[in-house]
Amino acid sequence: MSRTRVFIACSLDGFIAGPDGDLSWLPQPPEDSADDYGWGAFISDIGCVLMGRATYDAVAAMDVAWPHGERETLVATTRSLENAPPRVTSACGTIEQLIERASHRAAQKDIYLDGGDLIRQALACGLIDELVVTLCPTILGAGSPLFAGVEQRCSLQLSGLRELTGGLVQLTYLTRPVES
Repeated sequence: MSRTRVFIACSLDGFIAGPDGDLSWLPQPPEDSADDYGWGAFISDIGCVLMGRATYDAVAAMDVAWPHGERETLVATTRSLENAPPRVTSACGTIEQLIERASHRAAQKDIYLDGGDLIRQALACGLIDELVVTLCPTILGAGSPLFAGVEQRCSLQLSGLRELTGGLVQLTYLTRPVES
């Protein structure tokens, strides 16, 4: 069965993008480093990417090749996708329906959930199995928050902690139900 996993960076004050979707603050691994911050190991287990429309638009606007070329990608949107890369399709429905659809497309591998709104919806419904959050030593002050607006408390269990180059800290959490 597919697990739903998140791999995301955020500023120290909890933003995943600056004002107007600015991502210029995101650090890149040093050129002379073989460390990719764990991305390669993470993405090798992914069979389907489920991302929000704002995330899709931000990635599509970058001056790089589509990073998920060999993976099925579902974009949660009600608007059509103009000139979408191969294997990228739009999808709409509840977060439960979207994750179920992504699970079918993942072909026994995991789902990579990307986009603040989808992450918050999935957390509220208890549908995320693992969160890998890389804290960047940057304070943005404003932008798109990662967790602000989550509708209910979600307890997490720390399963990994790693200090990365450039002062980044990567936290891996497993989700578990809130104890009453």
